[in-house]
Amino acid sequence: MTSAPTRVQAGSFLTLHYRLAGPAGDIINTFDDKPATLSLGQGELSPAVEQCLIGMEEGTRSTFELPAGAAFGERNPDMQQWLAHKVLTEMGDPLEQYRMGDVVQFPTPDGQGQFAGVVLRVREDGGVLLDFNHPLAGQPVTFEVHLIGVL
Repeated sequence: MTSAPTRVQAGSFLTLHYRLAGPAGDIINTFDDKPATLSLGQGELSPAVEQCLIGMEEGTRSTFELPAGAAFGERNPDMQQWLAHKVLTEMGDPLEQYRMGDVVQFPTPDGQGQFAGVVLRVREDGGVLLDFNHPLAGQPVTFEVHLIGVL
């Protein structure tokens, strides 16, 4: 007697390869590296992306096309903020030169993690306009997954 295939459910611990891509290409792709391990419901993937995994059978490989804004929400203009050169110097390398498109890492207020912003503009006085939206916010997303293991 064979047992029923293991399927993903809320709270499952997963081993998987996955790729998240927008119109400009891949944001993350683990297929050429070690597989990722994560627990559903812990915020490691967006809720919409996690929803694609629910019910998937161990060993399955699938690709999902999520419409603009579904995977990481819409772009929020309030998530774009100017930071003075003084603030950037205090938080990082005082000699750093910022350019459009650079990704800048900042410590979280509790010091336990990091978050990133993308440089949109640099003023003459060294101030920088940063975009803290997820890089795929407001964009259609391709989510490709190979589900290796489910616990």
